[in-house]
Amino acid sequence: MLLQTTPAVQQFLGSEAITPYESAKVVILPIPYEATTTFRKGCENGPDAVLEASQQLEAYDEELQQETCIDVGIYTHAAIADTRSQAISAEEMLQVTRETVSELIADHKFVIAVGGEHAITTGVVSAYQQAIDEPFTVIQIDAHGDMRSSFEGSIHNHACVMRRVLEMGLPTLPVGIRSICAEEAQLIREKQIPVVWAREIAAQPDWIEKALAQITTKKVFITIDVDGIDPSLIPGVGTPEPGGMGWYDVLHFLKRVFQTHQVIGCDVMELAPVRDSVVSEFTTAKLIYKLIGYQALSQNWY
Repeated sequence: MLLQTTPAVQQFLGSEAITPYESAKVVILPIPYEATTTFRKGCENGPDAVLEASQQLEAYDEELQQETCIDVGIYTHAAIADTRSQAISAEEMLQVTRETVSELIADHKFVIAVGGEHAITTGVVSAYQQAIDEPFTVIQIDAHGDMRSSFEGSIHNHACVMRRVLEMGLPTLPVGIRSICAEEAQLIREKQIPVVWAREIAAQPDWIEKALAQITTKKVFITIDVDGIDPSLIPGVGTPEPGGMGWYDVLHFLKRVFQTHQVIGCDVMELAPVRDSVVSEFTTAKLIYKLIGYQALSQNWY
């Protein structure tokens, strides 16, 4: 059973979506950890901003024609690995993340971790690898490759997270990539990683089916760095890259993934709120709600 924790100050979707832990199918796990961001900082404030913005969402999903939160039940966990209040090493963050996610998996919850910097994903994915006795693919929506061996003296830098995932022996599908270094380009060639480049998304109408054809496992985990989405939609990121995925590009792709594969969990990372603007956190909150809705549809929770 999940260890007892203090309830989060803010609830995803606010008071109308408060659900007891025991009856919730979905758990939102805030992880406000930031230690290695290298350009625009502030992603440790991302989870709180998402939770606050989510309270302005409509509970009714016009695409799915359902009030998703009513049928699913969403529990908002207390924040873990919070660097706003104390210094936390990468190893400590990964341990508490792995342990917490493992407890949630054991309780049969569909976990959506909300960061925080992308390095968190290593701990989330390792918890799923420990719990699941078969391979799964990690689908990465991102602007950057995040496959450096190390960066600025750390193997747990946010720019290295997908290298750590590859070292777990898990296949990956990077989507929306438009910025890599020479080291990453060589690794992609050597390991024949099936990258779906942002330029291909812009030019190929059938890119989604081509991307899905690259997945060789039944189960998938989805990690989303919100800079994978075009910065005109989510400007609140650490390193904005032009030419990202459009809103409906992302939704159409995610919906097909949920239709064709068993999604075991998700995370949404790297939101760094912009002062005097709410567009980034509102868009991110809506994206999370769509993930919940697509999972509900695929699992017949409606």
